Amino acid sequence: MNDSDRHRMITDLLRETPFASVRDLQERLGVSPATIRRDIDKLHEIGKARKVYGGISANEAGGATRLSAKPYDENRDIAVEAKRAIAELAAGLVRDGDSIIVHAGSTCYQLGIKLARRNVRLYTNSMPLAAYLGEHGSCHLTLAGGELYREPGIVHDPSGGVPSFFASRFFVGTQGISSDGLLESHPLLTKAIRELSECADEIILLADSRKLSIQPRNIVLPLSRIGTIVIDDGLSDTGAKMLEDAGITIMIATVGGQN
Repeated sequence: MNDSDRHRMITDLLRETPFASVRDLQERLGVSPATIRRDIDKLHEIGKARKVYGGISANEAGGATRLSAKPYDENRDIAVEAKRAIAELAAGLVRDGDSIIVHAGSTCYQLGIKLARRNVRLYTNSMPLAAYLGEHGSCHLTLAGGELYREPGIVHDPSGGVPSFFASRFFVGTQGISSDGLLESHPLLTKAIRELSECADEIILLADSRKLSIQPRNIVLPLSRIGTIVIDDGLSDTGAKMLEDAGITIMIATVGGQN
C-alpha cells in the first residue's frame, strides 16, 4: 500500500467519523505508528484533515469556520444559575447505591458537587470534578484512565475503547442540540460520549436552554438515545415540541427568571 492509498483510506474514514487516533489508523492500515504520524502530518499540510493531539480530525465541511467549544475554565462561568438549578433537579434522579456516569462539562460538574457525599458509585472523565470529589467527597469514585486533555478538561485514552464500568444512568452535557441529536465540535468529546453511552441503561441530558441555538457540526448521539432531559425554564415551545416528538421526558428546572 503506497502513500496515496493510505491517504485516501484515512480521508474516507474521516467522512464516517470525526476523529481517528494513531492506534485506530495503525490497526486499520497495518503500518507502524511512525508511518501514520507522517501521513497525518502530510494530510494536515495539504489541508485534507486537521492534526490534533492523539490523532487526526476531519475538516469542516464546505470550508466553514469551525465552531469551537469554549475551554472548560471559560464555559463554567456562563449561565451558572441555570446550571445549578439543573443539577439540583437532576440529583433527585439518583438513588443511594446507584452506579452512575457523570460526563465532563460545567453542568455535569455542578451535578457532581451535589452528589459528592452521597452513597453512590460515580465514574467520571472530568478532571475538575475528580479533583473536587477527591478533596471534598465521600462517594465511591472511579476515574477514567488515559491522558489529560486540558482544553475540554477530560481524561481520555483515544485507543482504549468502551470503559469496563456499567451504570444505571449516564449524565451527559452537550455543546448543542438539534433535531439530529446532541452536537459537539471537539472530536475527542464526540468519541468519549459515544463510548460512555454504551455503558448505561439510560442517558440523561443536562443542558441549559441556550444549547438549542448552538449548532456544532458533529452529531454525537441521536435524540432517540436520550431518555430524559433536565433543562432550565428558558426552553421555548418549539424546542419543547422537538424534544417531546423524539420521545424525551422533559424536566424543567426553575431559575427564578435568570437563564
